[in-house]
Amino acid sequence: MSNRAIGDYGLLSDCHSAALVSIEGSVDWLCLPRFDSPSVFGRILDDDAGYWIIRPVETYDARRRYLDQSLVLETEFTTASGTAKVTDALVFENNARGHDTGRNAPHVLVRSIEVTEGALVLRAEFCPRPEYGLVKPRLSWRDGAVVAEGGALVLVLAGPEPRTISSGVASWQLSLTQGDRVAFAMQYASRADADPEPWSRRTIKKRLNDTVAGWRSWSELHQQYEGRGRELVHHSGRVLHALTYQPTGAIIAAPTTSLPELEGGVRNWDYRYSWIRDASLTLRALWIAACPDEADRFVRFLVNTAGLAIESDDGVQIMYGVGGEHDLSERELPHLDGWRNSRPVRVGNDAWKQRQTDVYGELLDAVHRLHDSFVPSPATCEFLVVLADSAASMWREPDSGIWEARGEPRHYLYSKTMCWVALDRAVRMAGWFGATDKVPRWQAAADEVRATILDRGWNDTLGAFTQSFDDDQLDASVLALAISGLVPYDDPKMVSTIERIAVDLAAPCGLLYRYLNDDGIEEGGGEGAFLLCSFWLVECLAALGETERAQSLFDRAASCANDLGLLSEEAESKTGELIGNFPQAFSHVGLVNAAWALTQMDGGLSEH
Repeated sequence: MSNRAIGDYGLLSDCHSAALVSIEGSVDWLCLPRFDSPSVFGRILDDDAGYWIIRPVETYDARRRYLDQSLVLETEFTTASGTAKVTDALVFENNARGHDTGRNAPHVLVRSIEVTEGALVLRAEFCPRPEYGLVKPRLSWRDGAVVAEGGALVLVLAGPEPRTISSGVASWQLSLTQGDRVAFAMQYASRADADPEPWSRRTIKKRLNDTVAGWRSWSELHQQYEGRGRELVHHSGRVLHALTYQPTGAIIAAPTTSLPELEGGVRNWDYRYSWIRDASLTLRALWIAACPDEADRFVRFLVNTAGLAIESDDGVQIMYGVGGEHDLSERELPHLDGWRNSRPVRVGNDAWKQRQTDVYGELLDAVHRLHDSFVPSPATCEFLVVLADSAASMWREPDSGIWEARGEPRHYLYSKTMCWVALDRAVRMAGWFGATDKVPRWQAAADEVRATILDRGWNDTLGAFTQSFDDDQLDASVLALAISGLVPYDDPKMVSTIERIAVDLAAPCGLLYRYLNDDGIEEGGGEGAFLLCSFWLVECLAALGETERAQSLFDRAASCANDLGLLSEEAESKTGELIGNFPQAFSHVGLVNAAWALTQMDGGLSEH
């Protein structure tokens, strides 16, 4: 059983795949060659699912950091006899700079060791277990590398010769003194390809330096934000870049699957896909964090992927694979114990089959944010018109809502709000995509949606807008009424709603639950506090001029980040421990947008 805290991990990314490295120097999660590929190392979900560890033999203290303006990880191990630094990276292509980072990533994980003081002994173990631990590969030493063969892939690990190879594990005991350096590079290839040539120490050093330079070049080119939480915003921008699949521009929700929303619970979902639902807030965050390239490519990915689907009977899905795949069918992996015995472990996500009418608003709002930066093709114009027409007709239908409830469809306020957003943005852009004749119909539909929300979404007894029509349940997602512009922040009903949510959905750790009612997912117990919802509340408080409350809540939510500044989806409701898939794009999106709202209180930067 995997017990290590989720917050103990650091993220590596080459904008194709991602690895998680624990503070004890163990790579416990890596999928190759894509974010959603089967894992090569999966110990975060099961002790027998593979790992690659480098750490001192004797007792040690560990501290770590990302090298400045990068996601290259440096872990410093200090023992009674000496100090060593281990530098880890999923490397970029040769001489990657600025816009090119991740373009032709070679799928290589490098680990470089340098002893900076005294002497110490390091233990290293290389234990790959492809296909989520189902494959125990054959390991052999040949041509200056450990070669792992089994299943559909080949791994070539360049480095010193291991002390032993036994039972699918290569082991080293490295006795090192000050000034000594050791380097490893694990290369990936499919069985159909020729085995890659092992990298030399010189090549490893150069490619590691290139990767550091590539990250710094990207950061310097893209990140100009100077408002509140500057360093947090810049770091979150790098995290969002790291969660971008470079070949298509898709942004994944998280690089992991089945890290639970409640320890021992069943809310264990695969987040290695791209949600249209996230598009609007993600695009806003990318623009604020000064990542216009990612924003533009993400919009094009969404338009191209969803645009091809709009002509089918099923319409637009809520999510797609990073390559634009539509079928994301879910299955369980019963051979894995799960993180802290949180079963089942799932791959795929059946939410792709759900109807969520908010997608029309997310897509049109995303395009609206960037519509002045590109000229739409005739096909794109046609697609946007269909989206607005769909919102005008489908807003009356019940759906599964933003939280992807697995019970009966309902009339969720968030979904209705985003249908209004779709129509409102379509009216604003009608001239841009040549549909001014549609404006009267779209405006009439938008007015009807808004009037219905204000009528059936308000509960006099509760004194708040509710989760769904004619309901008595609170839901933090109704804060979108103000954030989207449907209801002014200072409207008395909105002010009352914000206060009720702040009080009634407060978790003991000082953050917000997203809701408290049954959502059709059977399990004992609830879930953690939802970081995105807490950042939404920061935006609302800031807009109301509640400066101290807004800043205090922002600081509390941001403080949940681990020592490397990474946020998961949720925080355990009492302790604040990070839980859920990690790191979570939506949490970093929320942080960026909340920092922006705080900056606006200061009369800050123009959004564009």
